[in-house]
Amino acid sequence: MSKGEASISDEEWERFQREAEAGTQGAPEEPSARARMVTRRLREETARPEGWRTHQPARQRRGKGWYVVALLLAAGLLFMALDPGRVTDWFSGGGSGDTPLAAESVRPDQPPATESAAQQPTLQQPFRGSPAARWGDGTAGITVPEARATGWMSEAQVSQALDRSRDFLAASNLDSGVLLGQPPEKAIALINPKQKDVQDYLATAFRAPSKDADPLMLFSRFATEKVRLVGDVVKTRGRITYREGKRGAVEVTTDVTYVYPVAHAAERSDEVARTIVRREVVMSWDDPAKVITEPGTFSLVSYKSDTTNGGCDNDTGFYVPEFRSARTATGPGADRQVDPYDRSTSMNARMQGADDTECGTATRS
Repeated sequence: MSKGEASISDEEWERFQREAEAGTQGAPEEPSARARMVTRRLREETARPEGWRTHQPARQRRGKGWYVVALLLAAGLLFMALDPGRVTDWFSGGGSGDTPLAAESVRPDQPPATESAAQQPTLQQPFRGSPAARWGDGTAGITVPEARATGWMSEAQVSQALDRSRDFLAASNLDSGVLLGQPPEKAIALINPKQKDVQDYLATAFRAPSKDADPLMLFSRFATEKVRLVGDVVKTRGRITYREGKRGAVEVTTDVTYVYPVAHAAERSDEVARTIVRREVVMSWDDPAKVITEPGTFSLVSYKSDTTNGGCDNDTGFYVPEFRSARTATGPGADRQVDPYDRSTSMNARMQGADDTECGTATRS
């Protein structure tokens, strides 16, 4: 029994049993603290303790039934006290599908279960019918490992590098201004300005986006004249890992899936679609004694992006999601089936067999 909870005497408990057996109107409800004790003892002992069998006269066969009813009632009250949300979900039809998932510490061994096809998203519930309903909000869905001294960095420096790596993910994939088309200045400021090829790529991608210089490889952006974001939550699931890289650098790998609910730009439209993006970004936090860099910045090692419902054959620099009312499954690679929520394979395996011209068909959204 935890501190601050009231207990009851054996006399009060016996009165409760007598009145329950007799069917007395207004019999007192079992206090939750006692209910916990009963549940624990019934679980730990095969035979009911002798002292708890009082007031069950053999001549009253119905007494045993009332005793069972009283225990069931007590168990029900205990369950409601411990998990009222679950009871509410049962009556509202929510079920256990909204229970948050534990953080992803390792790659899962299978895709998440398929939800009912009837559970379509709405403006009020944009993640309805999606595994993302149980994912974290924003950076809460990104697992950051415990820091330890690695390469040229102390434990404290590694911790700072991990935090800044997560900051880059937030600034490039979660920032509301960036999502609505503003320049990702905070994210770019974290990239080593001395890494000339990357800086040239970024400059070209935002000035004249193309297949060869696509800002969507690193940043999530939507054209506001076409769509609007639904709500202010982006669901995420993924993790950050690190190891010692070249020249003693701390190499950080981020593998995260982002789910963006959107609606038509017209306010009167209530149809909701989801764009799902899985990104793997590898960053190198270099030793300034060995690599030319600016303090607090990283060098890009590699980046991969796999997008569902972001626009097939799209080189506009913005995601162009389709909606159910106009969705098609044609184009190169349309027969390639892709589950956008499947995180059980590596990004390398995910990208095998696909090229920039293939769109594929998502098995769910």
